[in-house]
Amino acid sequence: MEKTATSKRCNTQYSLKKPESKCKCFVPTGGQSGDNQERHHRFSQFVRNFAERFKNKLSSSGESTNVSSMNVKPSGESTNAETHPRKRALLCGVTYKNKKYKLKGTVNDVRYMRDFLMNKYRYPAECIRVLTEDEKEDIFSPTKKNIQESLKWLVEGSESGDSLVFYFSGHGLRQPDFNDDERDGFDETICPVDFMQEGMILDNEINSTIVWPLKKGVTLHAIVDACHSGTILDLEYIYKPETNDWEDNSAPSKARKSTSGGIAICLSACDDDKMAADTTAFTGKAMAGAMTYLMIETIKKDAEITYGHLLERMREMVEQFNDKSCLGKFLPTFFYHRKIQNALLSSSEMFDVYTKKFLL
Repeated sequence: MEKTATSKRCNTQYSLKKPESKCKCFVPTGGQSGDNQERHHRFSQFVRNFAERFKNKLSSSGESTNVSSMNVKPSGESTNAETHPRKRALLCGVTYKNKKYKLKGTVNDVRYMRDFLMNKYRYPAECIRVLTEDEKEDIFSPTKKNIQESLKWLVEGSESGDSLVFYFSGHGLRQPDFNDDERDGFDETICPVDFMQEGMILDNEINSTIVWPLKKGVTLHAIVDACHSGTILDLEYIYKPETNDWEDNSAPSKARKSTSGGIAICLSACDDDKMAADTTAFTGKAMAGAMTYLMIETIKKDAEITYGHLLERMREMVEQFNDKSCLGKFLPTFFYHRKIQNALLSSSEMFDVYTKKFLL
């Protein structure tokens, strides 16, 4: 029986579990109405197609084996970095190699995100900076210093019309807030590869580094596939799908969280008090972040999708996976009795999520 693995992106637990069934269909064998059977059949077919595409793109061993650099140096003829409007992206995937809290899917996440940005949104390869432990040059290792410097690089010189992307796949944690600038009393953090020695990077620092400098006309998207990542950019508004409304997330202390006229939008894997996971649910053997793949696949199926419909369809997928009546006993064992979490949307300004198209 093929082993299936899941590891949580917030603590040091990692394990391997055998699935209770070899069935890849995830469809109960009886007791369903015709409508339910058809719905489950369509969903199961989607999952099978989804997995097949990922198997062609990702390492079949579950570990990242492609050690060629994902960083491309600008050629002598390239002028994209100096012209506007421009596209620029920073992609960080931290595996924490040889640690008890290692993750296996983060480099796969980065590779897939890079391909997605280049093929779907035409980001030039030389304008995408990748930080992973597979990169041979020290400047591209996801250390605290390199991530901090790269965040500055991301927004440096940005002008109206520019599109920027910050992507992080790795561990996320939270710690008590002593400055009264968090409504829930906690600062959210991302964990560089050397966080045990150098410390974590707090949401306050990320906000001041890549949100404050955004000029009018500049758009920043952050996509963070990590535990406790809900308000990792410390943006002023949180979207609530239940009420189709925005919730105030400004600092009680009145500390600044705003841009300089631009807009920052963040899609996080889960709420601040929830956990994300690495999983082989979609890929068979290769580990991957659930939120990253659900997001990309949903957008690929609808080029004109809005933020609201993107969230809706991702939530539908999550509900399908978490539906015990559909999945029986397999999923709770598979995910350590934890459900896949819904993504969270936050922004520096309120907007109509059902009219604004998702564009990177």
